[in-house]
Amino acid sequence: MVDVTAGQGVGAAKPGIPSLSEIVTILKRGDIALALGILTILVVLILPLPAIVLDLFLAISITLSILILMTSLFIQAPLEFSAFPTILLISTMLRLSLNMASTRLILSHGHEGTDAAGHVIEAFGSFVMGGNFVIGIIVFAILIIVNFVVITKGSGRIAEVAARFHLDAMPGKQMAIDADLSAGLIDEKIAKERRKALEDESGFFGAMDGASKFVRGDAIAGLLIVFINVVGGMIIGVAQQGLSFADAGRSYTLLTVGDGLVTQVPALIVSTAAGLLVSKAGVSGAADKALMKQFSGYPQALAMSSAVMLVLAALPGIPTIPFLALGAGAGALAWTARNHKRTTVKAEEAAKAAPAPGTPGAPGAAAADEPISAALKIDDLKIELGYALLPLVNGPDGTDRLTEQIKALRRSLAIEMGFVMPAVRILDNVQLEANTYIIKIKEVDAGTGKIWPNQFMVMDPGGSQVQVPGIHTTEPTFGLPATWVDASLKEEASLKGYTVVDAATVLSTHLTELLKANMSDLLSYGEVQKLLKELPKEQSELVKDIVPAQVTVSGIQRVLQLLLAERISIRDLSTILEGIADSLAFSRNPATMVEHVRARLARQICAQNTSYAGYLPLIALSAKWEQAFAESIIGQGEERSLAMQPSKLSEFMTAVREAFERAAREGEAPVLVTSAAIRPFVRSLVERFRAQTTVLSQAEIHPRARLKTVGSV
Repeated sequence: MVDVTAGQGVGAAKPGIPSLSEIVTILKRGDIALALGILTILVVLILPLPAIVLDLFLAISITLSILILMTSLFIQAPLEFSAFPTILLISTMLRLSLNMASTRLILSHGHEGTDAAGHVIEAFGSFVMGGNFVIGIIVFAILIIVNFVVITKGSGRIAEVAARFHLDAMPGKQMAIDADLSAGLIDEKIAKERRKALEDESGFFGAMDGASKFVRGDAIAGLLIVFINVVGGMIIGVAQQGLSFADAGRSYTLLTVGDGLVTQVPALIVSTAAGLLVSKAGVSGAADKALMKQFSGYPQALAMSSAVMLVLAALPGIPTIPFLALGAGAGALAWTARNHKRTTVKAEEAAKAAPAPGTPGAPGAAAADEPISAALKIDDLKIELGYALLPLVNGPDGTDRLTEQIKALRRSLAIEMGFVMPAVRILDNVQLEANTYIIKIKEVDAGTGKIWPNQFMVMDPGGSQVQVPGIHTTEPTFGLPATWVDASLKEEASLKGYTVVDAATVLSTHLTELLKANMSDLLSYGEVQKLLKELPKEQSELVKDIVPAQVTVSGIQRVLQLLLAERISIRDLSTILEGIADSLAFSRNPATMVEHVRARLARQICAQNTSYAGYLPLIALSAKWEQAFAESIIGQGEERSLAMQPSKLSEFMTAVREAFERAAREGEAPVLVTSAAIRPFVRSLVERFRAQTTVLSQAEIHPRARLKTVGSV
């Protein structure tokens, strides 16, 4: 009987010893490979290295430094190389560990010849020294001075100032992101990305400020190591190995200078990369393209340089050929840049002068008089600007910030309210004051204000007057005290905690509030038809069942208008149509249908009015007022109306105002809750003196909503 134990066959790995494939799999993991690399650097600091292994590590150090420099040249923005401080620390530790390994070889085997520390160090020393160790020492000293005094000190100072300025500017940049988010220019995802980029940028320059000290310490360590190697080598060579002073000086100096050059040349390359990286903060794009674009932007500078070099070429004793060739090259570049700039300017002027397609004078436009019927057309939305506000729509740099904000507003309203905002016509009006604008809805003035395009509006969130010099005014949308300040005071105002917005944002905010207050008037019959046509196939069948047999499109339009009048989103059009279909069984009055639809939208309405703490704050109408309203309703069915004594109405208004003011002092924004039968009458009364107050019926309170009663009327 033969007993065969599983796993003990030929070629099986011994228990506890990983196989070759397992080792390769482990090394493929980047984190483990990096950890092993760092441990190798630390081991080199302690254990001796053979000369051939030292040559390999020195080649790796030189290659790594060149890779860092090339990456710094080709990146588009500094944050693309955000790992630079970490790489700088690793490369510095690598050079210092190699310095230790080479020092150990130089002092222990330097008497054996100039190849005692490997062929890389020997080649650097022989090539630079040229047989004279004094020349080598001088060249090495100059390299140390260039690296330590010039490049490292300058890049360290740039990193320090950049880190400080980025930290000081963070509050203002954060508020600018919040302002763009509030204006609807960006969504929450883009805002998070911008905040993350801002934090990364601040952390990067802070890390670069500290990382520049690595390079400085590396330069000092290299200088001290060279001094120690020369002195120690001379003592060992003369006292212990019996060499003459000249032989010891030649051998140990060549090895030491070669070692210093092999480590200081990569250090100089990495220092240059660090300087390029921190000085790139205001330059976008690769370094070569950015420099060529900016140099060629001023042909007269190239032309003057060419003239100076040609004059120098004509002076006696000056080599003619180099200066003549450089002068001719600079002149050719100046000529080329000048022609390119002229062509670009002409193309831009032609593009501006060309009439827009379809306008009189444009190619293909019919030379016909405008029909008189065109004068009857009414613009749903119109913004008229004074002449000083034209830069908002046609800025000197080609920007059109107001139009971009209006586009973002259209999208925001569509998402929030399900309302497709009509097109806005923007035109200048020479009869207006220079900084005045007027917003018109259906050719009727709806709002006006004054803004300054090159300044910023500053407001105190607490509602008091700001303490910044400028033009004191009133914010046109909400009537809060505000001040217009110069752009130079923007950062100061942001640091003081004030809200800072630009002129275009002020106008677009005013437009937003006016739109929300007049959405019901702007929802046209044609727009309702578009909404119904764009419904999914399943819901379009419901529309066919009720339109026009039971309700017309204009009847649906009236229901949607009544919902928008109380700022209830109509985006969930499917649920609204289902509510209309249910209510048609007992009424075709739009006001009655709206109350039924509102009950269907209970979840949405409660969510819309829920506080940040997750509950619905409410003020309940007392039984006394419930009875008073019920007794004041006269008529039956759809003919019902409210007939309450004026004194009672005045008393009710006072009670509601006091209840909501008490809640506001406690930091609450409650809704007023009534019974379903009297809600329309209470709402029609409350909107006359508190238009923003939400009035809900008990049927509109969702069963799962968390409630908090903050008062009663």
